[in-house]
Amino acid sequence: MEHLPGRNMKFRLTGALLCALLAAPAAAQDYPQRAIKVVVPSAAGGSPDIIIRLLAQVAGQDLGQTLVVENKPGSSGIAGITEVYRAQPDGYTVGYANNVTLAINRSTFKELPYDPDRLAPVALLIKVANILAVNPQSPAQSIGQFADYVKQRPDQVTYASPGQGTSGHLSGELLAQTAGLRMMHVPYRGSPAATTDVIGGTVDALIDNTASISAHIRSGKLRPLAITSLQRSPLFPDLPTIAETLQPGFESVAWGGLVAPPGTPAEIVQKLNAAFNKALQEPATRQRLQDMGIEIVGGTPQALSDYAAQETRKWAEVVKQAKLPVQ
Repeated sequence: MEHLPGRNMKFRLTGALLCALLAAPAAAQDYPQRAIKVVVPSAAGGSPDIIIRLLAQVAGQDLGQTLVVENKPGSSGIAGITEVYRAQPDGYTVGYANNVTLAINRSTFKELPYDPDRLAPVALLIKVANILAVNPQSPAQSIGQFADYVKQRPDQVTYASPGQGTSGHLSGELLAQTAGLRMMHVPYRGSPAATTDVIGGTVDALIDNTASISAHIRSGKLRPLAITSLQRSPLFPDLPTIAETLQPGFESVAWGGLVAPPGTPAEIVQKLNAAFNKALQEPATRQRLQDMGIEIVGGTPQALSDYAAQETRKWAEVVKQAKLPVQ
């Protein structure tokens, strides 16, 4: 009889654990029951913000809940993605993660307050090329003239990007390495400020996402010289690629996807994946994204994980060759 209390306790603990295990799928099945916060670790008005707000509205209709977008810019996306990383893994906080937060930061920071490999991948959403553009008063009328202009003025020509370690920044580093150009990088806190200073003539050139600067190109405030994708963009069919002009095989695209906190149940991840993939296929949404020069991707959570690993290797080599300071 002395062993009965212990045996009863073991039974109670086992029963509690069983109830918890049974409750988890039920909670996932009922998900979502309230609004979902989507953290965008960059400034309002930039391409990540534009893209996520568009997709969140459509995905929210499918999920039956409002998706509230919250911008948390700065620090190479670290502040925003760390908030997602530390959130409860219940599906009510998710985040936009991209080439910076999932790949580039691994090489440009000694330590990160989040582990990219532990974030739960939801979906690879989009890819978007960068454009090298200048002020209309610039003497460079083409990418070839720009390259010659830079070579005649080593370390004097400046180019802006949305920030240190962003796709725009590293596109410039990759261009410098492959085409033998020596330019000075000027990082900003987001696309709007970088664009304003190039339009105003404070900085010589800009390398940024098509989605962020296409309106300024159409208005004539910026002169595009080349695009960083392998193929020309349907949005600017007359704009040559760097691959066809300066450096064969040159490619540098930004990309973004959706992630959830570590430990988010697979059932919740799949619901989010399905909703965002469906949003990408909605005709009006597809048209708006394509009008911004964005390539629609979509796919499984594993596809995002695999692509992030591939990009991590690529940009690690660029960072190494550029001897960029590790923060």
